[in-house]
Amino acid sequence: MTIVAREKFSSQAAPEVLAALRQLAESQGRQFQSVLDEALRDYLDRHQTDRPRRHVMASFASSLEEFDSLYRELAK
Repeated sequence: MTIVAREKFSSQAAPEVLAALRQLAESQGRQFQSVLDEALRDYLDRHQTDRPRRHVMASFASSLEEFDSLYRELAK
């Protein structure tokens, strides 16, 4: 089991944004901090243009795994 270090911080957000995040966390059976962490990571991924986003690379890797033989045939 991996232990992830956490750092507390304080900020402010619009009440409707916080309410929507809390509702989303509850509907998914997740903790609020988990949903907030994911939202922050997604924001950073979208704004760091020097590398592809993680979900894009994960989809690419999955596609390579699933269709490797097809891609090899097409490359001939």
